[in-house]
Amino acid sequence: MEAAIEIRNLRKQYGRVVAVDGLNLTVPVGAICGLIGPNGAGKTTTLKILATLIAPTSGEAYVWGFHVVREAQAVRQVMGYMPDAFGVYNDLKVWEYLDFFAACYGMPEARRRSVTDELLALVDLADKRNEYVDYLSRGMKQRLGLARALINDPKVLLLDEPASGLDPRARVELRELLKELGAMGKTILISSHILAELADMCTHIAVIDRGRLVAAGPVDEFIFGTNLRAVLVRVLGPAAPALGVLQQFGPARVVGEDGAQAELLAELPADPEAQAEALAALVREGVRVVSFAERASGLEEVFLQVTQGAGG
Repeated sequence: MEAAIEIRNLRKQYGRVVAVDGLNLTVPVGAICGLIGPNGAGKTTTLKILATLIAPTSGEAYVWGFHVVREAQAVRQVMGYMPDAFGVYNDLKVWEYLDFFAACYGMPEARRRSVTDELLALVDLADKRNEYVDYLSRGMKQRLGLARALINDPKVLLLDEPASGLDPRARVELRELLKELGAMGKTILISSHILAELADMCTHIAVIDRGRLVAAGPVDEFIFGTNLRAVLVRVLGPAAPALGVLQQFGPARVVGEDGAQAELLAELPADPEAQAEALAALVREGVRVVSFAERASGLEEVFLQVTQGAGG
């Protein structure tokens, strides 16, 4: 199997509101794919459809080869889902909480005990097993929610804003845990607004806006393009002459200008010879170049570029 998740022309409409509009997306087996987009882009709706919680208006979606509508029960056996807001039973102890959900999967008591112990160790809550859920911090509750999603040892994890509301330390801990799960072979589709952390954690990125896929691919290719690099160019004087030259070599835009100098970001071929030619062309045209340097595009910047003009 090559695709852990496959979405084809997926559409979800609530009355006159279209939440997902002809979405197509493939997530390879073993990938950690970040699903990013502005509020209202359709991320949560997409995850709920994949989790078999709501049915699409049209189109198809498959998780581990199973159709999310026709084979919903099979999907639930291979999938774990963690919503952006989930209820916890505050009057239960931590181990009781996981034991309850393990029982829902029909696990015998002895197996439930071992699974609970394994998961608590995995999410670093073993020392909290006898604490009441109500006494846990938000970060601990998030980790407990992730443990719950792992009860059935799923092949695919669907995580909706798992780091929402966490402090920086808790976000780092969660990120490292998700990396560990990825190393264990889990395929993870994770939605989040914390774009910099997604770039560090994910192998793939998919951007959606107004229910449609805007861009997708492996993180490195997504940020840099298959043969392009982001080059930051600072020049004296107006931006227009430099912009005209750079656009002959690839996409370019002005990122700052104050009359005395300007800053431009250009997507130039990765080949050093081609970049040298672009610089030489600027000089030939009389552009006074202050600096010309390749830089790593931040995921936030790429997100703004690919959604520019698409709404959101």
